[in-house]
Amino acid sequence: MLFRSQDEALYEAVRADWRGAALSEREQVLAAHAEKLTRSPASVTRADLDGLRAVGLDDDGIVQLTAIIALFNYLNRMADGLGVGR
Repeated sequence: MLFRSQDEALYEAVRADWRGAALSEREQVLAAHAEKLTRSPASVTRADLDGLRAVGLDDDGIVQLTAIIALFNYLNRMADGLGVGR
């Protein structure tokens, strides 16, 4: 289940492809990191973490962001693997 925004148009744009959505620079960096961590976690580099710092995250924020992304990935894989919702 995706988080539902108060802005339905923004929600639909992010759902379709976050790159085309009207996101702030910070939101774009966070979304790009979430995608990279989801698709190829071993490819995350120090430069990626520096990019998060450049938009205001400190080390605690980066750890929290990573934990949230990892948790969503875990829960989605569990649900998919168990056929939940099919």
